[in-house]
Amino acid sequence: MAAQQHLLDFCLSAPADGRTVLDALQPIFQERSMTETVHNLGENGYLVTYVAKSGSFATLRMYTDKLLTFDIHSYEADNKGRAAIETLCNRLEEKLKDLLQGNIKRLKRLPAIVRGGTIDRYWPTADGRLVEYDIDDVVYDEDSAYQNIKILHSKQFGNILILNGDINLGESDLPYTQAIMGNGAEDYTGKEILILGGGDGGILYELVKLKPKMVTMVEISFMVIDACCKHMRKTCGDVLDNLKGDCYQVLVEDCVPVLKTYAAEGRLFDYVINDLTAVPISTSPEEESTWDFLRLILDLAVKVLKPTGKYFTQGNCANLTEALAMYEEQLNKLYCPVEYSKKVVCVPSYAELYPFPNYGNAFYLLK
Repeated sequence: MAAQQHLLDFCLSAPADGRTVLDALQPIFQERSMTETVHNLGENGYLVTYVAKSGSFATLRMYTDKLLTFDIHSYEADNKGRAAIETLCNRLEEKLKDLLQGNIKRLKRLPAIVRGGTIDRYWPTADGRLVEYDIDDVVYDEDSAYQNIKILHSKQFGNILILNGDINLGESDLPYTQAIMGNGAEDYTGKEILILGGGDGGILYELVKLKPKMVTMVEISFMVIDACCKHMRKTCGDVLDNLKGDCYQVLVEDCVPVLKTYAAEGRLFDYVINDLTAVPISTSPEEESTWDFLRLILDLAVKVLKPTGKYFTQGNCANLTEALAMYEEQLNKLYCPVEYSKKVVCVPSYAELYPFPNYGNAFYLLK
């Protein structure tokens, strides 16, 4: 049982006569024993409510700027109830088409928004758009010491890892992994590589195929590793079955102290790949703000890079141009100067472009 909201929008070429519209619609609602309350707002049009004893209700808003909207709410326990609401929407649409005829410039009928269902299908993009995903199963939902971890199944994108409400990676998202590894332009053979984060195992899985000398992955949450090992195997394969392999090791630690230790020891890497979550979850005291944390990671990463080394990371949604510009400002505040480039790719489950020379979801290469 879940609440549903249906929306019908009519954009008109000319204002409609409100009283005529209300009189024409009244029988449709009376058939359903819905009580009508009319608010005549004068020059601001009409607001009408229709309420049923079941608790279902509809509002009709007629604006003087040639916009007419229906907002229908219901709480339906079965398919019969949902079908009745669909029938109501059909009747309203047909009646208004007949009544207004050539006065309708645009008609928009949106899919029902479902609230209170057992599965949450609505997830915002980074730039604030709401996307309804074809989620049909909650595969995993647990709280760790650091974050809520969800893995939801999508018919289109496979299993999707969501951390604290932020979509991290779907099984469809090999383009993300390829982009943050350099889109096939890098030779990882015999190289030493450090991954920061990456608990889904996707980067590690792709790297070990390329015959590196050693890959060290530092992920703060074992629960993320374990959940992805069990439920994201199209992404990680069998690489997370063991925390050590012939050419890799996984450290379940906060990356900040690890980076500081490596810097103090003079340990250097050919590549550092930063795949930390968008919102930092480090327990380090240096994390006074997101930008301070990001700059700290950048500084430490540069310190453990060989002179010929490269650093890869993701940026943010292509539409967030101000945030991307702010990120690039941070690159000018590092203890040593760096050169960088970015490329934009489409990450399937994100429903948006990401940076990796135009803004998008950007993946940055520092050298």
